[in-house]
Amino acid sequence: MSSNLDLRVNIAGVEWKNPITTASGTFSARESSAFYDLSRLGAVTTKGVADHPWPGNPTPRIAETYGGMLNAVGLQNPGVEAYMQEELPYLKNYDTRVIANVAGHSIEEYVNVVERLNETDVDMFEINISCPNVKQGGIGFGTDPGLAEQVTRAVKDIAKKPVIIKLTPNVTDITEIARAVEAGGADAISMINTLLGMRIDVRKGKLVLANKTGGFSGPAVKPVAVRMVYQVRRAVNVPIIGLGGISTGEDVAEFLMAGADAVAIGTAALANPTAPVDILEQFETYMREMGFKTIADVKNAFHE
Repeated sequence: MSSNLDLRVNIAGVEWKNPITTASGTFSARESSAFYDLSRLGAVTTKGVADHPWPGNPTPRIAETYGGMLNAVGLQNPGVEAYMQEELPYLKNYDTRVIANVAGHSIEEYVNVVERLNETDVDMFEINISCPNVKQGGIGFGTDPGLAEQVTRAVKDIAKKPVIIKLTPNVTDITEIARAVEAGGADAISMINTLLGMRIDVRKGKLVLANKTGGFSGPAVKPVAVRMVYQVRRAVNVPIIGLGGISTGEDVAEFLMAGADAVAIGTAALANPTAPVDILEQFETYMREMGFKTIADVKNAFHE
């Protein structure tokens, strides 16, 4: 931390040294740490973990688009036991907060993972409610206010660490979902997850992704994310972690002015592995240029 800047933020009672974390889908402790010191970040958000290994979707499952990418990886992960044996011990080497992203196809699966991780060094849980609820015919937890509140409450009932709920943007009114998870006891919200997209190869006359659709992310989605953060900030009182197309230090400032309390870097790190720390440095430069000393200074500079 630079001597003349105080970048600390408090997210649901957990202090981060700065407002930058990684987005879960693009972070691996060992692989990311080969490019930069993880201790420089306020937090790291690990890849989604379920109560049993998930194979993910068939390939091809990644496609480039203008201003971003589509992914239909399908939350492939080795399961919570492997996560506890391999990922968490490695992260002990670094001085950063650890946020475990949790995936599940039913409320029971979410609860199982949180129970297993309660006694670990994880600092916070991020619950990915974009998963389809298999017991409700595949409807996404995050698209139904009742289900969103239900899964939030079930996790909060047993969680021993603060619970962040990650919201999907694929809804008519995101403030309705945000209010529902706040009512369910969410300690914080992260947003946005990917938008739903599709590509067709017009030379072959075939869909590019084997899964047909995929999650659209990258710089092109940033205005949507900023708008949704702005709306949700006016609907709930819990902290917001903003994400969606952040590529520069000024993007960080834009999210903070919209109402985010911290931000996550995702797709940018796939194009440039050092993006999280590069963006942090750019943000520090921006703060100095603007004469800001604290994160509150950045947020308070926004006037409607």
